[in-house]
Amino acid sequence: MPVNQKVIDLTKKVFDGNLLSANDISTLLHVEPHSPDAGFIMGCADEINRKSSKGKAEVHAQIGLNLSPCPKNCTFCAFAAKNRVFKEKNEHSVEVVTEMATRAETAGANAIFLMGTGDYPFEKFIEISKEIRAKLNSETVMIANIGDFGPEEAQQLKDAGYKGIYHAVRMGEGMDTSISPEIRLQTVRNAKEAGLLIGTCVEPVGPEHSTEEILEKIIIGRDMRPCYSGAMRRIMIPNSEMAKYGMISEYRVAYLVSVVRLSMGINLNGNCTHEPNLLGPTTGANLFWAEVGTNPRDTEVETSKGRGLDVETCQKIFKEADFEMLEGPSLIYNENNNIL
Repeated sequence: MPVNQKVIDLTKKVFDGNLLSANDISTLLHVEPHSPDAGFIMGCADEINRKSSKGKAEVHAQIGLNLSPCPKNCTFCAFAAKNRVFKEKNEHSVEVVTEMATRAETAGANAIFLMGTGDYPFEKFIEISKEIRAKLNSETVMIANIGDFGPEEAQQLKDAGYKGIYHAVRMGEGMDTSISPEIRLQTVRNAKEAGLLIGTCVEPVGPEHSTEEILEKIIIGRDMRPCYSGAMRRIMIPNSEMAKYGMISEYRVAYLVSVVRLSMGINLNGNCTHEPNLLGPTTGANLFWAEVGTNPRDTEVETSKGRGLDVETCQKIFKEADFEMLEGPSLIYNENNNIL
């Protein structure tokens, strides 16, 4: 069966350097998942992704600093107090976090992410960040993955040596979380005004999420003018309110990765998927996270003993997908990496 001409026209639009409209993206999201059209879309996303990144993939190491019964109560998160996965507070010392960071740097991580729960004290985050920054190579890129913050805090992150942040308006934001979408977007604006780059993602996607909401989150992410986007599926937390919905397949995530990649245009050289898997790099992803410490998708206190993969394993997956690994600091978190 031949590929639908409409699908060919939309992918050509991207290859010609134009951005897809919301209606265009909706058309791609409604394509039958196991069809020549879907295969063509995933192949085009793969081609664009490899050209824009020059065939180079990146692995960023994320270090979870703490776990606690977090009062933000994001329903999909293992840290949520109401999910009763972790009932006591537990924090890593600066010595342990520093060892994790330097080990990841030595293994070839292209950026180091520090992640704290939504209630992790900001002053403590800055303090530990400065200590870790001093132990890393000066060119190593550091990224913050924390809760929402104001303009003053954004400048403190910049002054502490951060190149950017990870932030997203997540699926079900304001309903499945106690945080309004506007607060999330204001944090992004605060970060950008301080000169911090933004990484984002369409996440965490579950079987119950509509095409309309997925489209909305793609557009919201694109409007942030991020240095990368991508797609991530929700990992089921046992006994949580969302456990009844289950999880989408890795194939479904891979298709969403391809649509997001096309939606971001031809110039952006970063697109992520999580958790690391072989399908993602064949459909438009060139960024994985290796994880140590705590993890909001894991019921293990130390995620390296659970869902978290190390830097070397993530690199191996990319190599199986015929990617070369970028050596040195991240090129995705780069001021010249723009959508248009």
